[in-house]
Amino acid sequence: MWKITSGIFMGWSLGANDSANIFGTAVATGVIKYGLAILLTALFVMMGANIEGVKCMQTVGGVSRLSAMGAFWCSLATALTMTLLTYLAIPASTSQGIIGAVIGAGIISGYADFSKLYKIVTCWVLTPVAGCILSVCLYRVVGYLMKRSNLGIRGKNLIISTGLLVAGCYGAYSLGGNNVANVTGVYVGSGILTARTAALVGGLSIAFGVLTYSKKVMMTVGKGIVPLDPFSAFITMLAEAMTLHIFTQLGVPVSSSQAIVGAVVGIGYVGDSRTISKKMLVKVGLGWVATPVMAGLLAYLSLKLTGTVLARF
Repeated sequence: MWKITSGIFMGWSLGANDSANIFGTAVATGVIKYGLAILLTALFVMMGANIEGVKCMQTVGGVSRLSAMGAFWCSLATALTMTLLTYLAIPASTSQGIIGAVIGAGIISGYADFSKLYKIVTCWVLTPVAGCILSVCLYRVVGYLMKRSNLGIRGKNLIISTGLLVAGCYGAYSLGGNNVANVTGVYVGSGILTARTAALVGGLSIAFGVLTYSKKVMMTVGKGIVPLDPFSAFITMLAEAMTLHIFTQLGVPVSSSQAIVGAVVGIGYVGDSRTISKKMLVKVGLGWVATPVMAGLLAYLSLKLTGTVLARF
């Protein structure tokens, strides 16, 4: 069972990096305290992982047939990639990382099933687009309803504050349900863990990452791309949560980083596109490209150097 340690490491790095996508905008606006945000994120990530996490497990495990050691090295390659990008405060995608690693392993073994990549890559492309579109639509519809309401400033502020909490909890739930497959899906494919056990182990490791090392990236997401007011923060969080939940029902793990950045960009264009930090978008974009390439290369080199037998028959 020691072979799942790399998956636990990856779950920690996912929690440290991707939890910023849940409450990052709310924390940056000062509406929700960081301590409360990470506690709620850890709790609802666990709930989402255990209730809906099995839906995406087979997608990750089905791209390549891996032995137990192959799963170990792929998870370790992804974890190291995510840890480096977290240290650099760059929102990155564990979905792209683990698939890149599995493909790297598949290339060296000759068992990569590239036919299954079309659905996955298509969903990757659609993730920021969906986040952006949902953000723009929600901003206009909810904004219209708020303006037409007879609530005073205090009432509207109460609704927004409550909305931030609800949207954040929903986002954490969606993150757990969608991304836990990135952490332990390869172990289901290799036969080490059942889907239910994998969801539990993955959920716990993600929660631990949330609680210990998530603040740095949280500020990048919350402030680095475009300044947000509390209402805009609520809209981006809700759009990101809805995007993740939709793709969970399709059985494809996608990037919460891409979803939230797409949502934040949507807010920027609804408001004033000049406030969008092009430099930060380039930095985030480079991270997205580097993630699968780096993880795939690390997995390939690790397996090549160790001579690990990958195929599981």
